[in-house]
Amino acid sequence: MASAHTTAVAPEGGYQFYVTEDPHHHDDGEHHHETGTMLGFWIYLMSDCLIFGILFAVYAVLGQSYAAGPSPADLFELDKIALSTAFLLISSITYGFAVINMHQDKQKTMVNWLLITGLFGLGFLVMEVLEFQHLWHLGAGPGASAFLSSFWFLVGTHGLHVTCGAIWLVILLVQVKMHGLTHENKRRIMCLSLFWHFLDLIWIGVFSFVYLTGVLL
Repeated sequence: MASAHTTAVAPEGGYQFYVTEDPHHHDDGEHHHETGTMLGFWIYLMSDCLIFGILFAVYAVLGQSYAAGPSPADLFELDKIALSTAFLLISSITYGFAVINMHQDKQKTMVNWLLITGLFGLGFLVMEVLEFQHLWHLGAGPGASAFLSSFWFLVGTHGLHVTCGAIWLVILLVQVKMHGLTHENKRRIMCLSLFWHFLDLIWIGVFSFVYLTGVLL
């Protein structure tokens, strides 16, 4: 608990008291706020992990229910999926470079790396939208079979998360431009870093469990 310091001065005619605040009080408040924010964000990520776990489980149950329709081998184009996967993996690496420069207070270089991250994330989203359009034109919409329903739900939920992350990234860039690398902006950048890397890990699971397993097995 922060305490106050009291100083007594004895001028002519009596005493005068000065009360000063504990210099560590403000720092302790910032530390507790930062710890609470990061803890809350980790709890959010764990809840998101449960959501994706449920979606993976649903796909595991329904992934072979084709209803006499097309199978993954008939629909998936692994070369294009691999390209979009590379976009997302590279974006995670570039975000790591942005965080390194943030810790070194190199704002301009950090912003450049974040812009590159956003471009790779946008490339991933464009590839995903093109894939969905291709499937729709083939008549492989979410209502065609239980397999496609679970596929669209799982991949679409991940794509929605990446979209939210990209919007968050744009907002952060605006905040950094307006206020610089403040303590609050650094904390927000670190939260988005956790979110972005989390989406990367989820996509590795999607690519391996949905695409590779579906086409090669």
